[in-house]
Amino acid sequence: MTAKIELVLDVADIDVMVDFYVAALGYVRFGSVNQYASITPPAGEVGVKLIFQRVDEPKVAKNRLHIDIHATDIDAEAVRLQNLGATRIRRVDELGFAWVVMADPEGNEFCVVPT
Repeated sequence: MTAKIELVLDVADIDVMVDFYVAALGYVRFGSVNQYASITPPAGEVGVKLIFQRVDEPKVAKNRLHIDIHATDIDAEAVRLQNLGATRIRRVDELGFAWVVMADPEGNEFCVVPT
């Protein structure tokens, strides 16, 4: 049996974070209730459902799990994501591959990786 997964991200401002990830990933809003909201790939598309949970405590350390966003042009995608509110942290060139480490509007790290 294959497990189905969803990823849950603790956030301070649910609206800002949902708006960012909807635009960043091309996802659509799925629903919300109380301190929770979720987004999914558009109908017919494959991807992981993201759930946002509003919490009071701030992020204080590096993520132990992060999202990789695939792109054919990682630098152009990094610029697009910066225009949506992300911060570019650094470009990594390692073992013949390159990717860009970024942070979302609340500082959660993610990477832009080549497709």
